[in-house]
Amino acid sequence: MAGTIMIVEDEPAVARGVQVARFADIAPDLILLDVRLPGIDGFEVCRRLRRETRAPVLFLTARADEVDKVVGLEIGADDYLVKPFSVRELVSRIKALLRRAYGELADTQTGRTLRRGDLVIDMERRRVTRGGERISLTTTEFDLLRHLAAKPGRVYTRSQLLELVRDYEALEADERTINVHISHIRDKIEPDPAQPRYIKTVRGVGYAFSED
Repeated sequence: MAGTIMIVEDEPAVARGVQVARFADIAPDLILLDVRLPGIDGFEVCRRLRRETRAPVLFLTARADEVDKVVGLEIGADDYLVKPFSVRELVSRIKALLRRAYGELADTQTGRTLRRGDLVIDMERRRVTRGGERISLTTTEFDLLRHLAAKPGRVYTRSQLLELVRDYEALEADERTINVHISHIRDKIEPDPAQPRYIKTVRGVGYAFSED
């Protein structure tokens, strides 16, 4: 699908390399955000963006440090890509995020509304409410939640969940990022994240959505 992409990048060489995906617009469908920016870092930019938009955010970073990746995910990024990267890899990531955020959902749950207690998951509109109040989830968080909620009681390993939300050929796939996203989802949908009602941890295996 065609999409409007905003690039926040201070390296001209990198910006030129990805400008094929760049379109000027005040309401981007996806944001490419470099971690290292002059004056204000990408993490703070992401925090401010999340107050205004739920568009997918793909971090570009020259650092492979695990801390950077976790921080980016914790503040609302959907994915990250470590420099140097190929244009093919970048385009693949962009297409996957756009497809997941705005395209048709290729599964049997498309168009359905799932209700689990006071939690309502609208698959078609990609909306989540609890007790009638809207919950704002990132693209990745929503996809993880819908996969889990669609099959209550089924235990998914972290590897399986990673495959479900990453429909591109990733150069690196860290299952620990799933833990970060699940923690985020719990913070948003659980009455008490320390004692989750909806998303259960199956020790030594992975996660499952409650059947209750």
